[in-house]
Amino acid sequence: MAALIRRIITTAKAPAAIGPYSQAVVVDRTVFVSGQLGMDPASGQLVAGGVQAQTRQALVNMGEILKAAGCSYGNVVKTTVLLANMNDFVNVNDVYKQFFSTNFPARAAYQVAALPRGGLVEIEAVAVLGPLNDTT
Repeated sequence: MAALIRRIITTAKAPAAIGPYSQAVVVDRTVFVSGQLGMDPASGQLVAGGVQAQTRQALVNMGEILKAAGCSYGNVVKTTVLLANMNDFVNVNDVYKQFFSTNFPARAAYQVAALPRGGLVEIEAVAVLGPLNDTT
């Protein structure tokens, strides 16, 4: 069996990993994007403005990582949204649908006990490289 190639994705346009993990890993045509907090890449701090501002920044960070991997939001097939408070679900969705507006990825959303750095939301994604043909 031939070995698959693993490529580590790193970009300075998204926050550096705050632990022993990569911003993203590509294996074959699959891109695994680590959970993104609403952190400003320059300061390394969470953005001000609450859950919607943090959601927007997390998705902007994700977009930069996707771009570094050679794809975009349109290549995302699955996301996982982690919330510090499930009552923020609607507010997160209001921002999320600005980034994913058609052919929505599959998604799970969970409330968790806590997120790193006191974040309000964290979003991870799985994407595929190359063109996608949508069908119903």
